[in-house]
This record gives sequence, structure tokens and C-alpha cells, in this order.
Amino acid sequence: MAGIKALISLSFGGAIGLMFLMLGCALPVYDKYWPLFLLFFYILSPIPYCISRRVVDDADSTSNACKELAIFLTTGIVISAFGLPVVFARAECCTNISESSCLKRTWKNSHK
Repeated sequence: MAGIKALISLSFGGAIGLMFLMLGCALPVYDKYWPLFLLFFYILSPIPYCISRRVVDDADSTSNACKELAIFLTTGIVISAFGLPVVFARAECCTNISESSCLKRTWKNSHK
């Protein structure tokens, strides 16, 4: 039962996150669609691990190089998904969306 609750809460959190992403892009106040590139990272992140699960035999309990590489690539994709808004804020292509972010204010205050 605990697994079902975790799955439901993860899907609810993902749905809320996607809703806020769509609203942030679609509202006429902002009128910027650059943050939708984050959807590519959301789609790409589970692919390496799913491929490695198909390729690797799970009979042995030891660590496998294919699984380790898949976890490494998945981690890189997830970190890139967090880094893309920072790049957008630094390039100022999403100034309306990112001006209120704490990260951009911290960046501006530290580089005066």
C-alpha cells in the first residue's frame, strides 16, 4: 500500500509541476515559451535507465557497468533540467519569468 501512495503522490507532484510550467509559458503577461524546452529533459530522463533494464540481466546482485552508466546519464539529464532555467535567466531571454526568482536576485546581488 505504501508503494501506491508514493506513486500517486509522485504523479500528483509531476502533474502540478507541468501545470505550473504550462501556465508560466501560456499566460499573456509572460508570453515566453522558452521554458517549454524543459519538457525535453522530462521526457529524456527515464530513457537511459529503461534501456539498461532491458539490456542487463538482473540475475546477479553485483553492480553492472551498463546500469551505472545509465544512472550517470539520467543524473546528468536531471541536473541539466535544473540548470536550463539558470542559463535562461543569465541570458535574459526569460526576464519576466525569472525576475522574481530568488536565484536571479542572489546572482545580481553577488555580482555587483
